[in-house]
Amino acid sequence: MKILIVKLSSIGDVVQTLPALSVLRKGHPDATIDWLVEGAASDIIRDHPLLDEVIVVENRGWLRNFTGNLKTARYLAGRRYDMVLDFQGLMKSGIWVLLSRGARRIGFANARELSQFSLNEKLPPYDPERHAVCRYLDLAKYAGGVVSPDEPTFPAPPIHIGDEEKKRVEILLAEGGITAGAPFFIVNPCARWETKLWPERRFARLTTLLTERFGMKAVIVGSEADLGEARRINVLAGDAALNLVGRTTLKELAYLMSKAKFVVTPDSGPMHIAAAVGAKVFALFGPTAPWRTGPYGEDHSVIRKDIDCSPCFEKSCVEPRCMDEMSVEDVVGAIEKQKELDGRAV
Repeated sequence: MKILIVKLSSIGDVVQTLPALSVLRKGHPDATIDWLVEGAASDIIRDHPLLDEVIVVENRGWLRNFTGNLKTARYLAGRRYDMVLDFQGLMKSGIWVLLSRGARRIGFANARELSQFSLNEKLPPYDPERHAVCRYLDLAKYAGGVVSPDEPTFPAPPIHIGDEEKKRVEILLAEGGITAGAPFFIVNPCARWETKLWPERRFARLTTLLTERFGMKAVIVGSEADLGEARRINVLAGDAALNLVGRTTLKELAYLMSKAKFVVTPDSGPMHIAAAVGAKVFALFGPTAPWRTGPYGEDHSVIRKDIDCSPCFEKSCVEPRCMDEMSVEDVVGAIEKQKELDGRAV
């Protein structure tokens, strides 16, 4: 049996497909399972013990990388997959599903952008209000995956982290004044949509307040594209924060989050990474729906204002009340409440 998972992007979506991978492997322990993914998210699944091969394509479009994509298409066809599973459900994934020439090309009947026409086997339309992880699990179970009563939220390990990544993170923390075993929390202020962003001054105030409240340092994370925003927050927060924005790979970020006491973040790829590695997540939601794409699993908290226009799923807004009306006290209160429920120190 040869199976190909097609889930190209984004980082959060790839992370949310990991439970489906675990279910597939349990149902097909001797199968070859490959994963087709775009470069930006590929580090998440590189060297994963449940996968045989990770096949990486560039996300620059077909015409700009025609030769490379043609080579990949020929390689996929030569693998002669018994099943190709479209977890993406978009035109770009549908094209790859078709080019794979898999014997069974499986996905949902209500996939978007006409991608369902690449399928020769369709599941009934999914409910868009169900959590993405649950929808992906439905597809995996249809393809012969097995869910045990004690099935973990994410496979173990969810993301394969090597000794080099761990060593690098320990060095970065030590250089920032956080010694081995010292408690710290993580602030991820960044997201791809501008409507998901919380005001920088509030993140800075939150960072300072939590540092004083719990006696631990904050670590600010993000990608190189987020350097400007993070620097401004870092300046406002002063010595309360260690800025590691743009200084970690995705695997290093995963390990860093697994060591943190908790993570504060808007709806983003790093939010899903934090949930996958078992970090306690405090997620700030505005234009999107936490019941669809919130941090999956237990022990997480969603901070959200009851605004009549939320969720709107819009990437831009002239008056983003859903995030603007969320106060620092709202977030601190959620963390304090969880601390009381836990009956232990955050």
